[in-house]
Amino acid sequence: MSLPPGSTALEGAIALLRSLVPSPAVSALLGPSTTSGNQSLPQHAAQKPPEAPSNPLSITLKGLHSMQTPAKATVLYAPPAEDGGTLLQLCQHLRSAFQEAGYMEKEDRPLLLHATVINTIYVKGGRSRAAPGRKSDKLTIDARAILDRYDDYIWMQDVPIEKVAICKMGAREQPDGDVAYEAVAEVDLT
Repeated sequence: MSLPPGSTALEGAIALLRSLVPSPAVSALLGPSTTSGNQSLPQHAAQKPPEAPSNPLSITLKGLHSMQTPAKATVLYAPPAEDGGTLLQLCQHLRSAFQEAGYMEKEDRPLLLHATVINTIYVKGGRSRAAPGRKSDKLTIDARAILDRYDDYIWMQDVPIEKVAICKMGAREQPDGDVAYEAVAEVDLT
């Protein structure tokens, strides 16, 4: 959802995010942290420096799917292959809080966690020129072969999730030529 420029909505959304993470509900989802105290440790272990709290939340991205019919795809994505649904529960909790506060519209569709691998909207020269008064056609690809090829591909495995961010809509070109979403606020999960 886009927030109007110059409104106080962004500041409110950032404040809401900071109030939610960490919170008792989020802490319950993430599970117990390693404590830094050493009261119950054996004498030889008491000399070790305290460990930082651990965050058990990690992500593995496996496979490749299409947002549209594979024969006319514009977006291909890698879904998380997670055990237990902790990441999905966390994201649903955050989405519900933002919807209840009016920062996101309620949608009937389920939350789809994913990492976009291909989005043809960002292909240079990817839109055909349309006649005046007509919309330009989206660039589509027949992704059936690539989906089969990457069906079991592991893009990343057990990568810790350390932050939650609010990002600007639309990926922006980076100095290295890649595109990425720009974070306007973020909070640590660790």
